[in-house]
Amino acid sequence: MSCKRCIVSGKVQGVWFRAATQRQAQTLGVAGLARNLPDGSVEVIACGADAAVAQLIEWLHRGPEQARVAGVEVAEWTGEAPSGFNTG
Repeated sequence: MSCKRCIVSGKVQGVWFRAATQRQAQTLGVAGLARNLPDGSVEVIACGADAAVAQLIEWLHRGPEQARVAGVEVAEWTGEAPSGFNTG
C-alpha cells in the first residue's frame, strides 16, 4: 500500500475536477481526498494498492475533459490514511 500527496495545477478548479477524481479513485479502490487550494490548484491524497495509486496519478495528468492540467507534483504522504474518498 502506498499513500501519495499530489498537487495538480492548471485549469483544475471549476471544471468538476474533484468529483471526477473521486469517481476515478472509487473505481480504482483508492481512498483519499481532493480539495481546492487557495492558489487555484487541487490537492489530492491517494492511498491504496501501489498499482491503483499509480493509475490514479496517471489519470491526474489528464483529468476530466474540461480540465487543462499544467503539472502534477507528487510526494509521499506521511499523514493518516483516509477511509473512503472525500471532496471538499
